[in-house]
Amino acid sequence: MSLISVRDLEKIYDNEGVQTTALHNVTFTIDNGEFISIMGPSGSGKSTLMHILGLLDRASGGEYFLNEKNINGFTDDELARLRNKKVGFVFQAFNLLPKTSVFENVELPLLYDDYPLENNKTKVKEALAAVDMSHRADYLSNQLSGGEKQRVAIARALVNDPEIIFADEPTGNLDSRSGLQVMAILQKLNNLGRTIVLVTHETSTAAHAKRVLLMKDGQIVGDQPITNRRDANGENFLK
Repeated sequence: MSLISVRDLEKIYDNEGVQTTALHNVTFTIDNGEFISIMGPSGSGKSTLMHILGLLDRASGGEYFLNEKNINGFTDDELARLRNKKVGFVFQAFNLLPKTSVFENVELPLLYDDYPLENNKTKVKEALAAVDMSHRADYLSNQLSGGEKQRVAIARALVNDPEIIFADEPTGNLDSRSGLQVMAILQKLNNLGRTIVLVTHETSTAAHAKRVLLMKDGQIVGDQPITNRRDANGENFLK
């Protein structure tokens, strides 16, 4: 069963009567457990597509099915609830609260849901353990390195046990060593069955995925498996 299916997706921005097409005739599916890279140059539409797939924005036309449900008719409140339960996000800029502890940053999505508060501690601990950051739980986020901040951001994305994680240029602000550590964590999560959608303009980062969607001028111009996958060291290849 497809987790995501989009058909003839369109996104048009209107700025004082001037229309700009960001996405045009985008059609593809993503199955449960896939690791997809969406790759293309700046302005190709990849971040716009991720925002629509992640329920942060709406398409101007076409259809979007999530778990075989057409979300076009969902209200904003319904989309927000669905987003909090089904989707986790990792962004290039980390988006952590700077003078707040690592534990509290990871806990934040739980405060917007109906989980019993007494369960939060266990969920946060499990998420931090998954990214090897348990030892930093009481640190303030502004005391962390860039790589550690991104690992905390991944833990925050995991804490609600989402079906899919969207990572938008997750290594863009990191040195090469920290970037490889982050990609190793995403590969590990995918090996455990988590669906990952990675947005990047870097070929070396995209090569950690299993399949790549190539974008240009708002359209999908290629959809192919990655045959020479990079491993956590960035040197060897995985099958």
